Amino acid sequence: MKLSFYGAAQMVTGSCFLAETKGKKFLIDCGMFQGGKELDELNYKEFPFSPGSIDFMLLTHAHIDHSGRIPKLCKEGFVGEIYTNHATVELCDIMLQDSGHIQEMESEWKNRKRIRKGLEELEPMYTVSDAVHSMKQFVGVDYRQEIKIDDDLKIRFINSGHMLGSSFVEIKVYENERWNVYLFTGDIGNTNIPLLKDPATVDGVDYLIIESTYGDRMHKNGIGRGDDLLSIIKKTAARGGNIVIPSFAVGRTQEVLFDINRYKEKGLLGQFDKIPVYVDSPLAIKATEIFRRNCELFDKETRTMIAKGDDPLLFENLHFTLTSDESKQINADNKSKVIISASGMCEAGRIKHHLKHNLWRRESSVVFVGYQAPGTLGHTLKTGARKVRIFGEEIAVKSKIYSVEGFSSHADLDGLVKWIDSNGKLPDKIILIHGEKEGMEKLKNTLTDKFGKEVLIPEMGDTVELTYSREVIDHQELISMEEASKEKMLAELYDLIESVEKGHVKNVDKAMEDIKKLKELIS
Repeated sequence: MKLSFYGAAQMVTGSCFLAETKGKKFLIDCGMFQGGKELDELNYKEFPFSPGSIDFMLLTHAHIDHSGRIPKLCKEGFVGEIYTNHATVELCDIMLQDSGHIQEMESEWKNRKRIRKGLEELEPMYTVSDAVHSMKQFVGVDYRQEIKIDDDLKIRFINSGHMLGSSFVEIKVYENERWNVYLFTGDIGNTNIPLLKDPATVDGVDYLIIESTYGDRMHKNGIGRGDDLLSIIKKTAARGGNIVIPSFAVGRTQEVLFDINRYKEKGLLGQFDKIPVYVDSPLAIKATEIFRRNCELFDKETRTMIAKGDDPLLFENLHFTLTSDESKQINADNKSKVIISASGMCEAGRIKHHLKHNLWRRESSVVFVGYQAPGTLGHTLKTGARKVRIFGEEIAVKSKIYSVEGFSSHADLDGLVKWIDSNGKLPDKIILIHGEKEGMEKLKNTLTDKFGKEVLIPEMGDTVELTYSREVIDHQELISMEEASKEKMLAELYDLIESVEKGHVKNVDKAMEDIKKLKELIS
């Protein structure tokens, strides 16, 4: 397989990988670049391949940094199927339309300035209509359902535990007289994430293409993160301030609601048990409904709660504000409240209005519960800025700024290593994607020291030819014991036996003959 890296290469956004094998060209993800003006401009550039030449696409999950350029891809000529989990189809239906709306609004804003300067108007990257049209190409599949592209190419989606519907993409290709297994992790979930099942294990992987968002960091455990948020809510409410939580509309918002529901049920908020909680994001509200419709994907604990009539995403004094008028009313009174709003990195959406109303207030708190990419307003606030510009106005930052890292839905360094180790057979080659350079180097060194396997860190635009390094040996080309060590022959033998046992070899008779000849040479 030839694999080209056109996004999320030594960066965490813009996931897009082109695979070429068995006469097929297909993409794994087609996400949006995020993190400031320089990265944003990459979204408007031409694809480094012809969209019309792509046969099909495999989508790991719905987050915009993995799916956000799909409407642009379809608009520019891609007509193939987009395979993904059923829940991801539902989430993309709302998220891509929301993204299209943002593109239209940003284009309109830029064109006002361009018209005044006498410049030609710009088209949006894509529109709501483009997003709706692209959804016609989506094909929803169940976890572990085999998709047979042809006799030599098979696909499966396997639960990755990162968000509702998120998947590892397993690609089986028959080449070099054996079945080679390639696994793209997309984003690997942290263990014990509220609502979701833990990431599944996947045995028999030959080539692992794995994310590395937190390749150099360790998370606080889930219990600790919950205690942190509880403490922040109580301390801020005691001061008479608001708790403003910039949150990704899909996934993180539902986790935060789950935890606040737990606080209320256990009486942990004390005198602030009646504090109102607002979910001020139309997208988050729609996403929460999709979560409810797909409760079969929840973990056992959550399904048990639902069976007892306890909705983990609904509680007293929880308010969903759909309209802009409802949103404006949130800041109309001075009573303490929890405000959960998007976008999670504070680059767009209603969260910017809530920051404008609360950053200057010493009694309020802003609580980050997710990754903040360099170049975003969220990152600027998280790293200590004392002044920021919002809607053209300079705002003093006097509120308390918190970062509760334990909410991450990405596995940390220890989680990544343990997940690889839990899969049984180690991959022959590991490729790191979706991470910052420093973290990737740390993870590479850790994996090399622990597993002794080759680890690659491709750059943007790199192409790697992946060919199985220990092919079935042809009797005519068997090297003598004088030219290779006994240890190498033993490794060949064990690999070949394992391939037969796991059904990775199509010509079993020839493989058994090779095993016999290897045993004769070694003995």
